[in-house]
Amino acid sequence: MTPLRLGYLYGLGAYLLWGFFPIYLKLLRPAGPLEILAHRIVWSVVFVALLLAALRNVGFLRALLRRPWAMAGMVAAAALIAVNWGTYIYGVNSDRVVETALGYFINPLVVVVLGVTVLRERLRPAQWAALGIGASAVAVLTVDYGRLPWLALTLAFSFAGYGLVKKRLGLPPAEGLFVESAVLALPALDYLGWLMARGDSTFGHVSAGHTALLVLAGAATAIPLLMFAGAANRLPLSSLGMVQYLAPILQLGCGVLIFHEPMPPARLAGFALVWLALIVFTADAVRNSRRTRAHQPEPTVDHGVGVPARP
Repeated sequence: MTPLRLGYLYGLGAYLLWGFFPIYLKLLRPAGPLEILAHRIVWSVVFVALLLAALRNVGFLRALLRRPWAMAGMVAAAALIAVNWGTYIYGVNSDRVVETALGYFINPLVVVVLGVTVLRERLRPAQWAALGIGASAVAVLTVDYGRLPWLALTLAFSFAGYGLVKKRLGLPPAEGLFVESAVLALPALDYLGWLMARGDSTFGHVSAGHTALLVLAGAATAIPLLMFAGAANRLPLSSLGMVQYLAPILQLGCGVLIFHEPMPPARLAGFALVWLALIVFTADAVRNSRRTRAHQPEPTVDHGVGVPARP
């Protein structure tokens, strides 16, 4: 099998798992969002620690501890991904899967906003047009919901910020996930201990299957991330940028077709504007990537494609 074909298989696998992740989270009821988040953190540490031990790759910790700014960056990344995970779990378990899908649809547009405001990047006219259409979509959805789609915006901005921090740190996925989860593990364990002391913990009290699903939350977090890393190492960024929309499309399908969440005409119009913005955005990114490759002998990265959608 060629590296390119293997890359597509890894990418499709990662985004399929992320796309159907709402179904998995629904199975974790009656555990509340914070309890699910805490288990996801704790078991991610366990799973990735076992993986790194099997690969005999633990020396990176010593090198990281000698870089205090990198450790500070990992703390910031951990805080952002905790907000992202917690918001996503809350959205799914409060029957707002459609709004969570919206967050990952607009995430590439938010990445562009951060590029302008934080990195002082200059946008091409088509990127400005995509942002304008995206802003119109948020306005339409605000009217439809009767409020700002704060859940979707929180998901988009927290993950875009997480992607920005991770890009600057440059850590491999497994090592990065281990450190981020380890930073959050102590408060997560404290919270789970508090729940048990109060008698409010669902762990071990619902069914054996429910307990197993909580434990497997760590693997469910790490496996698609590692598959995405395998795809990112083999695919052009423009191709990966196309595949990333598979996850929110599937999440939207879960919300509407499986969980029967409402999709009134005004909401559908708002989503249609988001999709139009993404079409303009992606077409411009692909065109610019081809133009860049035509003028340079070595491959270059087009930062306009955005970061992957990850719940």
